[in-house]
Amino acid sequence: MKGIVFDIKEFAINDGPGIRTTVFMKGCPLRCKWCHNPEGLLPAAQWIITPTGSRLAGEEYEAEALANLLRKNADVFVHTDGGVTFSGGEPLMQADFLSEVVRHLQGIHLLLDTSGYAGCEVFKDIVSKVQHVYYDLKLVDPEQHIRWTSKSNDIILHNLDTLDKMDVSYTIRVPLIPSITDTRRNLEQIAEVVHSLNRVQGLDLLTYNRLAGAKYSSVGMAYEIDVEPATKEQKIPMEIFSALKIPVRVLTITGKNEG
Repeated sequence: MKGIVFDIKEFAINDGPGIRTTVFMKGCPLRCKWCHNPEGLLPAAQWIITPTGSRLAGEEYEAEALANLLRKNADVFVHTDGGVTFSGGEPLMQADFLSEVVRHLQGIHLLLDTSGYAGCEVFKDIVSKVQHVYYDLKLVDPEQHIRWTSKSNDIILHNLDTLDKMDVSYTIRVPLIPSITDTRRNLEQIAEVVHSLNRVQGLDLLTYNRLAGAKYSSVGMAYEIDVEPATKEQKIPMEIFSALKIPVRVLTITGKNEG
């Protein structure tokens, strides 16, 4: 069983509890126009070409070999209540490989960072094997979701409902893209969805990284959205979430893994 990974980030502190190792897996069914990891969209390895040189984004691993690599920091995980986070791209696009890797990581806290865009049975199978889920919720309006991600959110909302019925803790994460996902209407709709859930443990609002489009030219792509660089702090109407009985955090993350 083999899969393709485009990065492994050790000693990560923003990808779940404690100190973690984050595995960025290749391939994603969505095409979010603000994607922070364009090198993770295609399922195959590809070259990243910059003025200072080039490198291959995407390395093939056997499942057991990747698990052994991840286990080398097991002592750190134990002492910091950390673990391994699987992100992407969309890790569920390599569900069989991911399932096999997870099988070799017994005793380690595992977190799945997912868009939720996957078949229901695939989704349930992988979620049942991890301890926590970061669930991306970008846009609630179906037409806006298709416009900005290229896909309907029917599957995403269905799997969110499924997740809420499972015995797994999870956090909703919302990337705040200026004038797209951070609009008052979208945030009100997200608050309504979150309010209807029973098992959600938190809501994370991820502020926009003004360097989001910097990598696109290196993979032969154009950054299609035209938003004002976030040189000043985004104004988030937090009163929208005042009725929620869960922690609501505003996070600034400067690296990968931002929706």
